[in-house]
Amino acid sequence: MFFRRDIQEALVRFCKFPVIGIFGPRQSGKTTLVKKFFKDYTYLNFENPETLAFATQDPKSFLQKYENEQGIIIDEFQHFPQFLSYIQIEVDQKKRPGYFVLTGSQNFLMNQAITQSLAGRIGILTLLPLSINEFSYNHRLESQTNEVIVKGCYPRIYTDNFAPDELYPSYIQTYVERDVRLITNIVDLSTFKKFMKLCAGRVGQLLNISDIATNCGITQRTAQHWISILEASYIIFLLQPHHTNFNKRVTKTPKLYFYDTGVVCSLLGIKHSEELALNPYRGHLFECFIIADLFKQCFNLGTNAPLYFWRDRNGTLEIDCLVDWGGHLTSIEIKAGQTITTDFFHSLKKWNELSKVDPLTSYIIYAGEDIQKRAVGTVMGWHYAGTIITTLSCV
Repeated sequence: MFFRRDIQEALVRFCKFPVIGIFGPRQSGKTTLVKKFFKDYTYLNFENPETLAFATQDPKSFLQKYENEQGIIIDEFQHFPQFLSYIQIEVDQKKRPGYFVLTGSQNFLMNQAITQSLAGRIGILTLLPLSINEFSYNHRLESQTNEVIVKGCYPRIYTDNFAPDELYPSYIQTYVERDVRLITNIVDLSTFKKFMKLCAGRVGQLLNISDIATNCGITQRTAQHWISILEASYIIFLLQPHHTNFNKRVTKTPKLYFYDTGVVCSLLGIKHSEELALNPYRGHLFECFIIADLFKQCFNLGTNAPLYFWRDRNGTLEIDCLVDWGGHLTSIEIKAGQTITTDFFHSLKKWNELSKVDPLTSYIIYAGEDIQKRAVGTVMGWHYAGTIITTLSCV
């Protein structure tokens, strides 16, 4: 089954670049997308030992052999990032829009290579696992939030009918044994897996490097390095605090989130949706699910994600997400409850008074199903939240 992806419209626009880069976590659907979209292109995969050996030993002959009129897809190119220097020569000599399509799953290695070789020549897109909107129009949207949070959003869960406790432990094990070692030399992989579990236990919370390092038995410097590795391989992201202070001292510490809640649940030992109902992590996981989806919506439009949170230093007032469109702020509160209560509006009301923003630009996304216009903002069920970034970008 092929899931139609929101990023396809951006992909059409990016074909004017001589090189198109589609990056994201393993199994997010990159290979399926490029093979479907660029169906006449020659497909090459640098995870194939013979293909990689040919490219590394004789890059010029490699390019000559696979020269064609349509174009070339190079999958998982981070295994030989130096190859981009040879692509640069081809690009500058022949000037063919959209000829090279690169995919990769290691942001750290790729960014270094791109900066050195393809700056100004490549259009970069990020493909994350399935979004709420993609689930919706592919008719695979779950009716309950607990179900989708535990199952996560990786396409193989749905195309191959994997149970979460079948797919994610193998995914995590493979990631640790292959991808982490590709980026850095970690001798004790069991300690790194413990580090991942500690991060999962702090999802949706302010990042406290010292606390994680102490509980993991590693130095703060190592913990910071390992956070960078998880970021580079699209496992976690750090939501930065917004700088606007409104005459209040604000926190400068980012919050820790995972791009996929299925991975978090697996690390926390949550196997079924029934287990999540009374789990103390449920609120954080719902918040993680929604904020990750907001990132997906931005990336699927082909734009950077202007997403932040706002919190005063004392923690007495916090807004879960701010969308900053060039100084125009949209506030989004996220509530895991399925019934709208007066508590939903407490922070948003204070925020509107403090920031002097129009309540029309304030939203509450909750785990229920209704849409209501209230004096302090719009309340919308999570099913409807999948296009909120597109709506805001058109305002």
